[in-house]
Amino acid sequence: MAIQEQLKNDLKASMKAGNKLQVETIRMALAAIKNAQMAQVKQAYDAAVAADPDSEVIVDNTSEIGDAAVLDVLSKEVKRRREAADLYRKASRPELAESEDAEAVILETYLPRMLSADELRPIVAAKIAEIGATGPHDMNKVMPVLTKELKGKADGRLINQVVRELLK
Repeated sequence: MAIQEQLKNDLKASMKAGNKLQVETIRMALAAIKNAQMAQVKQAYDAAVAADPDSEVIVDNTSEIGDAAVLDVLSKEVKRRREAADLYRKASRPELAESEDAEAVILETYLPRMLSADELRPIVAAKIAEIGATGPHDMNKVMPVLTKELKGKADGRLINQVVRELLK
């Protein structure tokens, strides 16, 4: 089942169950997905107009974005909530931080499982050896390769932490 369909089904179930937090979180996620879809339609329209400015342009705005794009949107939403929770904690607002963390947990259920630090260490160590990095000054050689290779499989902060740990 597509992720968008799963979100819509879970929204209905949450509404029936009266789970207000889950309803609000899923609605926000669906809105973010719709915004990404509209951005994709606008991009297609702009490209069509740029190719032939004199002709009439018709763009299909009913098509849904793919699961990969939905996963990207959801991961950005999770990241946004984690960052907001950190800022709320720094501002001594733990109740708002807890709310953001709860929303992030709900959204993470729709994402594939991320690698843990223990699972990342051998992958990062192998890539460091392959690149030939020797110390912290080689972070800028290692990080772009690892973030590209592990996109969607591991959190960028965790990758950075493991790389720093291994390049000491």
